[in-house]
Amino acid sequence: MKEFTEEELALYNGKNGKPAYVAYKGKVYDVSASFLWKDGNHQVLHEAGVDLTAAMKQAPHGEEALDKFPVIGILRNRGMPSASS
Repeated sequence: MKEFTEEELALYNGKNGKPAYVAYKGKVYDVSASFLWKDGNHQVLHEAGVDLTAAMKQAPHGEEALDKFPVIGILRNRGMPSASS
């Protein structure tokens, strides 16, 4: 499974034809197919390419909203060695 740094995740912001990825609790989800993430924006409140773990606490839905999207990787925490290190 691919490991993403925050900098790498930011490249997948859903703009200019790029895929839209978001992270939550260490997992990276591909939300590109959702009309709710059109052009990398969700409900004008959130942008793709970021970790949404803290933001989900204020969301009107729970983490089950991400269950329908494929997990395509993991978000590596700062200071955490990669699997290849």
